[in-house]
Amino acid sequence: MKPDLFQAPDYYLLDDLLTEEHKLVRDSARAWVKREVSPIIEDYAQRAEFPTQIIKGLGEIGGFGPYIPEEYGGAGLDQISYGLIMQEIERGDSGVRSTSSVQSSLVMYPIWKYGNEEQRMKYLPKLATGEMMGCFGLTEPDHGSNPGGMTTNFKDKGDHYLLNGAKMWISNAPFADIAIVWAKNEEGRIHGLIVERGMEGFTTPETHNKWSLRASATGELIFDNVKVPKENLLPNKSGLGAPLGCLDSARYGIAWGAIGAAMDCYDTALRYAKERIQFDKPIGATQLQQKKLAEMITEITKAQLLTWRLGVLRNEGKATTAQISMAKRNNVNMAIEIAREARQILGGMGITGEYSIMRHMMNLESVITYEGTHDIHLLITGADITGMQAFK
Repeated sequence: MKPDLFQAPDYYLLDDLLTEEHKLVRDSARAWVKREVSPIIEDYAQRAEFPTQIIKGLGEIGGFGPYIPEEYGGAGLDQISYGLIMQEIERGDSGVRSTSSVQSSLVMYPIWKYGNEEQRMKYLPKLATGEMMGCFGLTEPDHGSNPGGMTTNFKDKGDHYLLNGAKMWISNAPFADIAIVWAKNEEGRIHGLIVERGMEGFTTPETHNKWSLRASATGELIFDNVKVPKENLLPNKSGLGAPLGCLDSARYGIAWGAIGAAMDCYDTALRYAKERIQFDKPIGATQLQQKKLAEMITEITKAQLLTWRLGVLRNEGKATTAQISMAKRNNVNMAIEIAREARQILGGMGITGEYSIMRHMMNLESVITYEGTHDIHLLITGADITGMQAFK
């Protein structure tokens, strides 16, 4: 088992912009990843299995709803702390960060923001520790980039709602205790419902044969005449803006997380380039490899600055959906390009599980698509700057 020698690059001394609390939160997450994730993750990725034993630890480092107020079991941290935790977890593995992101931004966030006090007290403390795990049902087999076209629906049956439909590509679905499900009522208005495992007609078949996010559990949500109690409706927001508000929070976390994956690939490639001897000298002494490494650290630094500023705007309540889209798109694309260049520096060794690069590269192929594809985020920016939507 190879030791985790990761050293985080900070070319522009961004640590000077962080508070002592930020650094403490980040360093705690980094130490946990080195201890609990790095030694096992290659094996779990090869076996296409999620390491459920890390769930408790994810809760302890603030991986579940760190910005949720303490009264509901969260850590009450700010948005930069949330981002830094996502960065460190994704430095370990994008699939593990997906589990954390979904729990935080797509399950806890909507209950906190759109739920009532009874729902908050019932679910949030258990979700914060990982005692209870959740998933988020928006994407359907025929409705990905156009979630407003969803066909999952519920009907009012007097003392309960009757839910029918299906969701696809759902992280955490196979083991989730609850699902935040977005469905249309009889008037066609989108609402959020808390669906609990064990409700008759609710099943979560697992998705197999993935080449990406192999250490993350993905599945479907199937609703066949599921009776949902009326108190499980999220009362405080409806319409497509409700699930999209959750996605803003998740995409923000991804923008930070992708930097972690990029850092890991860069750090691995830099160390290898210093040690690998060809033609009587380290390959890091050659112009072409230095070009690759110099471009990597430049792009990482730009992404760090972009995301730190976005975190400040989030803390101030000023960040727009379009600004978040820009960071998500830029940073994931940056990470995927760095993974590809890093793989080349390692040559044939880059494709093996002895190094993390190929796993990151495959994972990022999902990250660049989920929660708004690369192209859709470009069109969100385009619509924002021109005032004209190109979606339709």
